Amino acid sequence: MNLEEYFPVLMFIIIGILVGVAPQVLGRVLGPHRPDEQKLSAYECGFEAFGDARMQFDVRFYLVAILFILFDLEVAFLVPWAVVVTDIGSTGFWAMMVFLGLLTIGLAYEWKKGALDWD
Repeated sequence: MNLEEYFPVLMFIIIGILVGVAPQVLGRVLGPHRPDEQKLSAYECGFEAFGDARMQFDVRFYLVAILFILFDLEVAFLVPWAVVVTDIGSTGFWAMMVFLGLLTIGLAYEWKKGALDWD
């Protein structure tokens, strides 16, 4: 194994770091730095903070977020499958139907449990 084969990977890492760090450094060096009382305040929204920042959220927020990610991933699997559905035959078709069936059962369960209700 030759180390020259890893040169493109090294260049990719270096360029990735430069793209991420260089704009921040340039902005810090070239940008104006005129702090005042309002900019240095804890909040720029016009009023002081109230309450505890570590308050508990209702679990339904997290559940909806997880369901969104789940069905977003479903679409990520459906698009490539739809492109090649004629090439993969009946085995691929039925595999996707099982996948969609499991997702449908999960959605029906969440719906029945009332996880999607905001009352």
